[in-house]
Amino acid sequence: MIVAIISTVIFALCLGLILAEKMHRTIVAVASAALMVAAGRGLGFYSEAQALQAVDFNTLGVLLGMMTLVSLLEPTGFFQYVAVQAGRLSRGHPARLLFILGAFTTLLSMFLDNVTTVVLIAPVTILISEVIGISPAPFLIAEALLSNTGGAATLIGDPPNIMIGSAAKFSFSSFLIHSLPVVLVSWLAAAILLRSIFRRDLRYSENHLDAVLQLDPAETLKDIPTARRVLIVLGAALLVFLVHNFLRLTPAFVALSAAAIALVWVQPSVQSTLARIDWSVLLFFIALFIVVGGLDAAGVLASLALMLRRMAVLHPAALGVLLIWLSAGLSAVVDNVPITIALIPVIEDMGLVGVNITPLWWALVFGAGFGGNGTIIGSTANIIVVGFSEKTHTPITSKMWLRSGLPVMLLTCVIASAFFLLAYPLFTR
Repeated sequence: MIVAIISTVIFALCLGLILAEKMHRTIVAVASAALMVAAGRGLGFYSEAQALQAVDFNTLGVLLGMMTLVSLLEPTGFFQYVAVQAGRLSRGHPARLLFILGAFTTLLSMFLDNVTTVVLIAPVTILISEVIGISPAPFLIAEALLSNTGGAATLIGDPPNIMIGSAAKFSFSSFLIHSLPVVLVSWLAAAILLRSIFRRDLRYSENHLDAVLQLDPAETLKDIPTARRVLIVLGAALLVFLVHNFLRLTPAFVALSAAAIALVWVQPSVQSTLARIDWSVLLFFIALFIVVGGLDAAGVLASLALMLRRMAVLHPAALGVLLIWLSAGLSAVVDNVPITIALIPVIEDMGLVGVNITPLWWALVFGAGFGGNGTIIGSTANIIVVGFSEKTHTPITSKMWLRSGLPVMLLTCVIASAFFLLAYPLFTR
């Protein structure tokens, strides 16, 4: 009982400090991991070896591989080129620009993690908004919300998906079959809702067209040969992701192999390439895995699993819907990454007593993915776009986010719940 209380306090302290944003979240997570291991050693429930076993290296491998590819592609100007093309394609219509930038961000976030995607797109969005003469806030919010929504469609689209896919042994194609249809409907509904919410901010002026036509896409492309090589490797990697189960390859092996091939082919400056990789994100994940591993070793997650097992008397489809809303609500008030890490062993424990947990994995995908839209701190992508907005004349506030993010979260969770109930047999296999 004492070890469960102490480990829970450490976990709650970690989340509380992350929410307070008084220190960088990676510093908080690393300190909490060290404290958890120290408490575990002192009380005899958690050791360094157990902490190492708690780290999901498959998830880390996928993130590192994809980050390396993005690090190689970023300085070529490719992402900026496409964003500027999107601005010109909109012909200066803010509502059309919102949809195009949102769709482009979503498409990228399905194949790159959404954190990397918004880091690349947000600065260009601010530039285009300033040229047109309108506030970038609606576009930044929409990009984060639609990126979170679209990221749930694929195995590599969002960090929670990578972790769930690793735990459940889901393939890339499994996500396309089970998750993509739900995401497509949810994304379209979310885009229409955002267009309605921001209608006053997206009024068109004839001056917008003249301003956006001044943007020259050709000026953004700095290294076409390198961009072509990295895109070829990235495309090949995505094709292998589709059949990696048949080839008996792990997603981490595919991602790291693609990164290795691109590095050999491009031969960039190693220092510059490594400097563009966000190592703090990887360290954050490692530390969180260790903290949650301590909760598991202390028996806290087993107790939570027991509570959920008592709800197994519900119809399996109802249990899945309950998990969608539970994980969505928790993700909105914390962050979908630690919530996913915490719930994965809970679902695994339920499987040990005969509960069919395959549908529950998909419920967690939808809940964590869509729930992250609810608040500014619901996902890392949200925090990043808010940070970018603080450099503009119209910074994004919590009130502004709730006005758009919470309705999007509720709408997409309703759609996911309806799909889950109506097509439940599909999610059982």
